[in-house]
Order: sequence, then C-alpha cells, then structure tokens
Amino acid sequence: MSILKLSNISKSYPAADLTGKNAEISILRDINLELAAGESLAIVGPSGSGKSTLLNIIGTLDRPTSGSVLLGEQELTKLNDLELAEVRNRKIGFIFQGHHLLPQCSVLENVLVPTLASNDKDLRASAPKRARELLQRVGLSARLEHRPGQLSGGERQRVAVVRALINDPILLLADEPTGALDRTSAQTLSQLLVELNRERKVTLIVVTHALDLAGKMKRTLEIREGKLV
Repeated sequence: MSILKLSNISKSYPAADLTGKNAEISILRDINLELAAGESLAIVGPSGSGKSTLLNIIGTLDRPTSGSVLLGEQELTKLNDLELAEVRNRKIGFIFQGHHLLPQCSVLENVLVPTLASNDKDLRASAPKRARELLQRVGLSARLEHRPGQLSGGERQRVAVVRALINDPILLLADEPTGALDRTSAQTLSQLLVELNRERKVTLIVVTHALDLAGKMKRTLEIREGKLV
C-alpha cells in the first residue's frame, strides 16, 4: 500500500538576473515518487542539488511551487499551516544532522517534547513508558536523567532518533543523520535506523552523502539537475 506519493513536484525561488529583472531559480523539476508503507529510501546527490529541499517539502516544512504530496489519503498541499503542524506532530518524525536537543532538559524530557503539543490525552499519558522502552531499545536506559552535554555525539543522535519516534509516526525523515558523527558512531546509527525501519514498519527516507548508509536502504535515488534519477 502506498504511504507517500509525490506528483510533479517543482520548487523555484524568486531571484533577479544580472540586469535586475525578475527571474526564478529552479531547485526541483517535476519530481514523481511513490513509497510503500515500511519501505526505506536513500536520496543522494551533490550539495545544492535539492535533496534537503525535497525532504522539507515531504515533511511539510516547505511548500512546493507546484505539484501534490499525498501522505496516506491526505493531500498535504491543500492543508493550512495549523493542519500541517498537526500532521508533522502526529505522522512525521524528523532526524537532522544536528540533534537539536534542549541542553537544560534530561534525555527523557527531550524525548517527551513532541508529545507536549498533542491533544490526545491517552498518548500523553502513555508517552513516558513508551519513551523508556525506546531508550532501552537504543541502549540508553542508563542515561535517562543525563543532560545532552553529558552524552557522546552518537548518544545524542540516538536520543534524537527516539524523539522522532515517540509519537509513533508513519514516516521518518532523516537529513544527513550521520554527517556529524565519527565512523564508529555513524555505523552504529546507520544499523539502528535499518533495524527500527524493519521492527516498527515505519517508512524511512534518508538524505545522505554517506554511500554506506545509502546502501543499507532498500532503494536509492539520486537528484541530478533538479530531477530524481
């Protein structure tokens, strides 16, 4: 069953040419993509090719200039900002190159941050138990009360992974998740993403320069001159 479908996605930004006249910079051109539930995909390509722009459109952090994005049965491009925020909180998990953990909060508190915006009382009530189970799964059960500054880079990124999963999303988006890690930590995190994709059946899209991480995904596509190839 298709969980994500992109149809004719294009993205351009206004600019001015050398004469000062209005022009456009085209980043993405007629992107078409379909992913099944539980599938994993790596998107590769040179810097500036539009990889992160595409991921931001899929994750509703940006809007396309044209085209449609279907997540399940929801047409995301037709939703208003408030509705998109709800989709992001409940259905999409994000992992970035920087962990973006709150330095003043414990590991457990950082993981629970996405649940604070939920209107689902049952979800909020069950979140601490779910957080502890996930942190145990990624080998951080002894770090619940530690602050981010007391963790290694790899441990901080594992906390970020658990935070992305805490609301049980159907889609997990990772933008260069191993880019700031040493080789050993990067390999550990790569394997963790593969295992969580398999165990939790969450659809996974990874934007990466790391060919070893890309090779662990079921499919790999490249962005070249604004198109997926």
